[in-house]
Amino acid sequence: MEGLTRRRFLRLSAAAGTGAALGIGGYAGLVASFHNQVTRIDLTLPRLPAQFEGFKIAQLSDLHYGPYTGDREIGSAVALAASLAPDVFVATGDFVTTPRFGDRRPGVAQIEPCSRLLQEVHPLLGRFAVLGNHDYGVAPDFVAEVLNAHGVRVLRNQAAVLERDGARLWLVGVDDVMLEAAHLDKALAQTAREECKIVLVHEPDFADVVAREPVDLQISGHSHGGQVRLPGIRPLYLPPMARKYWHGLYHVGEMPLYVNRGIGTIGVPLRLDADPEVTLFTLHSPKHLG
Repeated sequence: MEGLTRRRFLRLSAAAGTGAALGIGGYAGLVASFHNQVTRIDLTLPRLPAQFEGFKIAQLSDLHYGPYTGDREIGSAVALAASLAPDVFVATGDFVTTPRFGDRRPGVAQIEPCSRLLQEVHPLLGRFAVLGNHDYGVAPDFVAEVLNAHGVRVLRNQAAVLERDGARLWLVGVDDVMLEAAHLDKALAQTAREECKIVLVHEPDFADVVAREPVDLQISGHSHGGQVRLPGIRPLYLPPMARKYWHGLYHVGEMPLYVNRGIGTIGVPLRLDADPEVTLFTLHSPKHLG
């Protein structure tokens, strides 16, 4: 009798554990994965010209179109970004997903529908992007070509100047760090050293390098905010180059760094305590404040 009771207890315990796991997985996959959160960040940049007071930048990152993220998830995030009426839209890499078994064809096929969705954002001064490690794992030149063809200007160790009422602000795009394609010095050489600069780079831990230069803000992604983690606990896994700075706003020396949680998922179609994120930056000038 005692043996039967013990066996029954073990069966019930196993069932309860399975139910709890399915419950957590169900919540993470069905709720958190599709609940886009807008994070609003107000930053005063000391070198920002007064003409750019209130300048708005909307950011998406880590879209990972396919196999778990598609038109519904990315389209919803893009619509949300568009509704914020940004002056500029930026996307910080990993538009597609590197296939696990080496066949790059699915990733190549995913960039066109992903790029088409991004056309639904209509900022005043353009759409800009940098590539991530997964884009490099698929076909970086092709990914960049398709994005450019759809009106998303990919900055590959390049700088773009934004002008407003005779003043200038620079967007500096650094190519992927993990794949050793980053050349910050080359990109910065295209700017005016004394003018305000914002660096876009996929991997956030590169901030330790960027902060040594005259850069006013770095915007990154890559970490997914840990993707699946228990509240209040550091994620069990973070990718290389996102283990020091992995979520939210930091200050690296005097330079602010923001790390976006991304939209898509990797490995499993789950998110827990790491909702997909659209970030809206509103920039302020101390000159405007008087």
